[in-house]
Amino acid sequence: MIDHPAVIRDVPLAPMTTYKVGGSARFMAEPRDLAELREILENLPSDIDVVVLGRGSNVVIADSGIDGLVIRLGSGFQKAGFTDDGTVDAGGGVALPKLARLAAKHGRSGLGFYVGIPGSVGGAVRMNAGGHGSDTASVIDHAVVLDIASAEVQQWEPDALALGYRRSGLGSEHIVVQATFVTRSGSSTELENELREITRWRKEHQPGGTLNAGSVFKNPEGDHAGAIIERSGLKGERFGPVAVSNIHANFLVAADVATANDIFRFVEHIRSIVLERVGIDLEPEIRFLGSFQQEAHHENH
Repeated sequence: MIDHPAVIRDVPLAPMTTYKVGGSARFMAEPRDLAELREILENLPSDIDVVVLGRGSNVVIADSGIDGLVIRLGSGFQKAGFTDDGTVDAGGGVALPKLARLAAKHGRSGLGFYVGIPGSVGGAVRMNAGGHGSDTASVIDHAVVLDIASAEVQQWEPDALALGYRRSGLGSEHIVVQATFVTRSGSSTELENELREITRWRKEHQPGGTLNAGSVFKNPEGDHAGAIIERSGLKGERFGPVAVSNIHANFLVAADVATANDIFRFVEHIRSIVLERVGIDLEPEIRFLGSFQQEAHHENH
């Protein structure tokens, strides 16, 4: 048991993810601020695992749920503000499209690429989120990171964050509670046009209005996962209630009857077919949280 009034039991997680699948969290908390987050962690029995859930856009939660404490950063972590020197301090829970629009409104350039990424600031730092010719590594000044085991908070400079392609030096024991980004001066009108252009491009090239979790696989160096899946003859391939998108082959679209395990099995199926046909072992970009079962006749890599 976790002794804190902000912690509730048996919370369904599917509505908090873009795939709308998965079971419940044994425990769940949405701490309002850093003080409450630290209190919860300081009261946490050592045998309870902690999972941080952002905006649910790049995760698949197991049908059996998560047997631990799921933390979603609450209202106090969803604020962003500009300083006189043009940097912006954003809480770990701030939605990336909101940050992009706020920067454009204030005439600050550099963060426009975030408008098309449906994640949070914390997730962006953890995965070095990027697109449209930029990424988090190119705009971050530093992050404020909490260590789950000790509840201590430290400032991490870019060297410590070790941001690379869709990865960082942050582990599952860390929570990004705030990040500071560097921006440049720009014209609000031009920046808002840029946001419209990025949004238009994404609508044309990615499957909107569907149950998906964004890009499923990381791009291998010098190639694109979507193109590799196409070369393997899998574009439009259906696997029960899950299909490879006809618009972009690195997106898997799920029917509303799909389960988390359906998605997991299809991802593993695609990996094995691609490895067999073109000799490339694709690495998933989406995270699978909880316990998943692999079917015996599918090779697991």
